[in-house]
Amino acid sequence: MKLISIVVPAYNEEANIAAMYDKLMQELESLPYRYEIMFINDGSSDNTLQEILKLAEAHEHIKYISLTRNFGKESAMLAGLKRIKGDAAIVMDSDLQHPPTLIGEMIQGYEEGFNQVVAKRSRTGDSKVRSLFSSLYYKIINSITDVDLQDGEGDFRLLSRKAINAILALSESNRFSKGLFSWIGLSKKTINYENVLRTDGDSKWSFSNLVNYGIDGIISFNMKPLRICFYTGFLVLFLSLIYIFFTLYNIMKEGIGAPGYFTTITAILLLGGIQLISLGVIGEYIGRIYNETKQRPHFLVDISNADEYHES
Repeated sequence: MKLISIVVPAYNEEANIAAMYDKLMQELESLPYRYEIMFINDGSSDNTLQEILKLAEAHEHIKYISLTRNFGKESAMLAGLKRIKGDAAIVMDSDLQHPPTLIGEMIQGYEEGFNQVVAKRSRTGDSKVRSLFSSLYYKIINSITDVDLQDGEGDFRLLSRKAINAILALSESNRFSKGLFSWIGLSKKTINYENVLRTDGDSKWSFSNLVNYGIDGIISFNMKPLRICFYTGFLVLFLSLIYIFFTLYNIMKEGIGAPGYFTTITAILLLGGIQLISLGVIGEYIGRIYNETKQRPHFLVDISNADEYHES
């Protein structure tokens, strides 16, 4: 019998751990597969770890990893993928917004030969503003990056062992999993489901977190922002030369007039703004290069009942 691993990152989700386990078992026990459930405590400050330990003491198929601090969801997922032993893995959030009822359909897609079976959620229940910004973001990122990202597709997906090994082979520190899942290619099947609203606890994704995550997606998979800075610099230089020649022509024709305050301030603000934006973009890339050169581990493990495992 094939082994299916469920990877569940958790950060301050004490109210949902037991309920998540119960719903998983309702699905897994009816399937003709062996299974393991890997909880990753991502440095929670509540009783998430204690809830996981209770389950691990009572059930052999519960594996856990507790990180030394909050390293972020990307690192938590990576920690789980490194220590699972399954022929396939299903990555799920611990807040019950990823319906366990889709597990059977995902495994069916895996048995059909797909290396990735991706659950794509609708925007039901999201605010119109958030849906608008999300749609706009995906249009922008798909137009400037080298990967294809779909609105509604996230980390909730099944990965075959081949896909898992491909993800583990990517060693960069700044990980944007949506892009990595797309970048590795491999065969993919998409299943749709209605968005599920959170019932317990608060979302860990604030507006600033979403903005930073969006910037990561844009920066991680292309050099086009740097090229845009390059082109913008040439455009501003070209317009400035036109302005200089136009001003010089007027001086030669009509003489020197009183200097214009508006013109001076406009030029300073325009050029200053472009320079600051360009420096910011360049700084993002330099900062990522700096982080990569330090070669720090993606996470540190405090306690775990699972050894690192990687079947190549």
